[in-house]
Amino acid sequence: MLFDLTDLRLFILIAELNSLTRSAERMNLSLAATSNRIKELESRFGTRLLYRESKGVQLTPAGHTLLHHAQLFMQQVEHLKSDMQQYNNGIKGYIRIFANTTAVTEFMPEILGKFLAIHPQVNVALEERLNHDILRGIQEGTADIGIVAGPVQGEGLQILNFSTDRLVLATALEHPLAGAGSIPFLDTLEYEHIGLHEGSTLHHFLNKIVSEHGQRLKLRIQVRSFEAMCRMIETNVGIGIVPRSAAQRHQQTMQLAVVELSDPWSVRERSMVFQNIDTLSPHARNLVDFIREQMSQGTDDDKVVLLNTEKAEKTEKTESTEKKSAARQKKTA
Repeated sequence: MLFDLTDLRLFILIAELNSLTRSAERMNLSLAATSNRIKELESRFGTRLLYRESKGVQLTPAGHTLLHHAQLFMQQVEHLKSDMQQYNNGIKGYIRIFANTTAVTEFMPEILGKFLAIHPQVNVALEERLNHDILRGIQEGTADIGIVAGPVQGEGLQILNFSTDRLVLATALEHPLAGAGSIPFLDTLEYEHIGLHEGSTLHHFLNKIVSEHGQRLKLRIQVRSFEAMCRMIETNVGIGIVPRSAAQRHQQTMQLAVVELSDPWSVRERSMVFQNIDTLSPHARNLVDFIREQMSQGTDDDKVVLLNTEKAEKTEKTESTEKKSAARQKKTA
């Protein structure tokens, strides 16, 4: 054997932390033992795996290759452990999902609640990540399923579109933009915004758009959830860009105005990403099918959006009819 599982776990940890010392502490090994394990790996493979620098360590090209295979190998070990758990504690499956902010906070909790009720012997880890980290996680094998929004480019990955996600502007009822029928995102930049935390996909996405136009987002406050955003927006602290499903849902309990964005990117495809759907575990494939089924039927939030849209259209038609009738009466008089 060129290595054992401890070697692989240690090497993956070193790649994540860029530090032999911290990796040794995490693995409960001495620094000398850690250094010797890496030297033995380099000797057995006949090539350098790490660049040792004053600020830590960095992977060599050979190190990156080893890291890729080590992560795939450890993923298979985790799948093996997960499948074997059924013989001692009744758990038959484990699914790890990397997803964007909207998926984690808006529709996945409801979907997973239903799925896990049907599959009590399955455990799921749902982690919020940025889009590029989601794709990298799938490529490296550290996650089974990735959920992203917007254009997706991942070499060697399979991409399955399953629904759409529309971004809108939420404002307080008394805000100057509250009455706008539709507005470009750039026209909102003169006002102060409420945003999500730095690590969120939406924050990263909006900042990229702003920087591409040589402008900046006036962030008054950053919060951890769409609910917190809407509460701040309701008090007119600022305005915010949120998924329409979240805006419409919180509009039921908060005084909010929802304004459509005219930008083409405001309508984004939601996609699931895998290395190969055919090599997913049966439980992961079941979840993929379940997500597609649930989203095709429409979640409760989607139904709220549809209901409110229908109400708005009926109101607009009624108001239009009343105005035309009043105009005819005035003309006759």
